[in-house]
Amino acid sequence: MSIKLIYFAWVREKIGKGEEVIELPSPQMTVGGLITHLKNRGDEYAAAFEHENIIRAAINQEHVDHNELVGDGNEVALFPPMTGG
Repeated sequence: MSIKLIYFAWVREKIGKGEEVIELPSPQMTVGGLITHLKNRGDEYAAAFEHENIIRAAINQEHVDHNELVGDGNEVALFPPMTGG
């Protein structure tokens, strides 16, 4: 089961790439579980998701909560909170 990940803003900067395709370790994985999984992929991921509760997510360009299930072939975007200005 593979998904496309897209990273934005400082999440992208800390990881060092804008996107990648990964295999999910479980067919029943939530966005929160995915973030926890990513944190264990290396120091750059751990730094990007250090405060995982503030990370926002979208699946196939729709904003979702961390308890939303990720499906095979989904595009998952992970980004920090938006700021106005």
